Amino acid sequence: ADPCQNGGHWTGLGCLCPPNVDGARCQFGASTINITAELGPSVMMLARVTNRNFSEDMRDSSSPTYRSFVAEFRRTMDGIYHNISDYRGVRVLSLARGSVVVNYKVLFYPPAGDKPTTSLDHRTLELLAAADTTGQPQNCGHSSVGWGQDSSDRCFSSPELCRKYAPANFSRYYYPYRTQNSFLCVTNCTLNVPGSINCNSG
Repeated sequence: ADPCQNGGHWTGLGCLCPPNVDGARCQFGASTINITAELGPSVMMLARVTNRNFSEDMRDSSSPTYRSFVAEFRRTMDGIYHNISDYRGVRVLSLARGSVVVNYKVLFYPPAGDKPTTSLDHRTLELLAAADTTGQPQNCGHSSVGWGQDSSDRCFSSPELCRKYAPANFSRYYYPYRTQNSFLCVTNCTLNVPGSINCNSG
């Protein structure tokens, strides 16, 4: 029988484990999962869409009204920001009353290792300039509310963030942990993390 666990594959010589799974039989979740590159740099923005009225079902991200509005908003922003270098899309975080106030994040691809990085405050100016010069109807105003490592802790503190990247059987044990230069998913067994415990005994 195949001795490999958690999606591992027996090669005849040993177990080939899927990403973020460790151990001779793929029996352990990785002690640390680095998701910095997956998240990439981002800029937090607000837009006020004045030709649409907010409705209560827009608070529910699973409602058809919310999903339809967000899909339209993404298409519009893709058109506005497509010339911004390394632009990879927008993620809507919430909708609120005030015609419709959209709290969203503009996502960028992580820069290649040999590519000079563009500061996020410069990127913010590029985004605002793009929104101002697109020739769009005067029904959408934009402002920046933060960027980079200062972006919303509310979005980056939920364990749900790590469940997307953690091995399924272990996902409930991971939680987000931010360092100065990276963003990690860790467990109570991860070394050098505040509150960690010695898990050598299992």
